Amino acid sequence: MKKLLFISALFVAQYCFAQAPTADVQFPSQNHQFGKVKKGVPVTFVFNFKNVSEKPVVIEFANAECGCTTPEYPKTPVTKGQAGTIKVTYNAATEGVFKKNVNVKFANSTQPYVLTIEGEVLAEKPAATPPK
Repeated sequence: MKKLLFISALFVAQYCFAQAPTADVQFPSQNHQFGKVKKGVPVTFVFNFKNVSEKPVVIEFANAECGCTTPEYPKTPVTKGQAGTIKVTYNAATEGVFKKNVNVKFANSTQPYVLTIEGEVLAEKPAATPPK
């Protein structure tokens, strides 16, 4: 009985001290602030990442939370130590402050990544009317 209790305690200790899973990729930044942008003029930012795992990584999906934001990403594997990019474009069709997220999932990875773009779309200035 003591032996069973000791083995159980050993498994519990091993579980408690196990390291958290490490990330497969590293992003220098997962947020970008555009600042003020003109209405109707799309803005784009390219997020860079590096494969820090021992195996190639593949982006399973990159989904924007609305149709106003479009992510573009490589469909091919990014090998160990190599860099990749995810290009995110916001259409800037609506005036006001915006904050949009793109959820990125790499195949065989349990860690989700969220890329965020923010800014403010300014109203179009009306064309000046010529004096009479």
